[in-house]
Amino acid sequence: MISVQNLAKKFGDETVLSDVTFHVKTQEIFALLGPSGAGKTTIINILTGQTTPDSGTAQVDATPRELGIMLDQGGLYPSLSPTDNLNLYARIYNLPLTRVGETLESVGLADSAKKRVSELSRGMTQRLALARAILYKPRLLILDEPTSALDPGTARGICKLLQTIREQGTTIFLTTHNMDEALKLCDRVALLHKGEIVTQGAPVELCEKHNALRTVPDLEAVFLELTGVEL
Repeated sequence: MISVQNLAKKFGDETVLSDVTFHVKTQEIFALLGPSGAGKTTIINILTGQTTPDSGTAQVDATPRELGIMLDQGGLYPSLSPTDNLNLYARIYNLPLTRVGETLESVGLADSAKKRVSELSRGMTQRLALARAILYKPRLLILDEPTSALDPGTARGICKLLQTIREQGTTIFLTTHNMDEALKLCDRVALLHKGEIVTQGAPVELCEKHNALRTVPDLEAVFLELTGVEL
C-alpha cells in the first residue's frame, strides 16, 4: 500500500531524513516511532504530497478519494457543531448523512454532537478530526499522533476503533512517540531517530531481539538500547 525507498530530505543545511526505506502492507497497522524532531511528520508530508523529497521515492497505492488523512485539527469550522462539520464533509463526498451520527458515536462524540467546535476540549477536537478522516471509510488512513492529546481511557478507545477499521479492510499508517501503545496496536513498526530508521519489524519480535533479558516487551528499552535516547 505504501512503498518508501531511500528517502532523503534537507531543510537548508539540516538533514531531516537520510536513506529511509520501509513498506506498508495492505490491511496492516504500521507505525513510525520516535521523539519529536525525528522526522516523522516530514515523512507524512511527503506521503501526502505537501513536501517533495530531495532523493528517493514515496509511492502510495490509493487515490485521493481512497485516502483518509488526520494531520492536525485544521479544516474544522469552530462556529459549527461536529454534526454540521461532518454533514458538510459528507455532502462534498456524496455520502449518506446517516453515516455522520454513526461516525461521531464511534469516536465518542455523540453527546457533544450539537456543541460548537470552539467549545470542545483539545482531545474532543482531535477525535472530531479523526471522525472526519474515517467518515468515508478510506482504503488507507494516515494519522499523525492520533492519540497525543487524549486521556488514557479515550486513547484506548481510539486504538480499539483503529483495530476495527483495519479488520474492515483499511490500511493504517501512523506516527507516535507512545511505544506502549504501538506495541499493543501495530503489526509492524519502524523506530526513527534523527531522520534514520534504526530498526523495523513486528513489535514483539524487536523486543525479543533487543531485550533478551526482559520478561515484558518494552519498545522504549529497545529505542534506548539502539539510540542512547530515553523517550
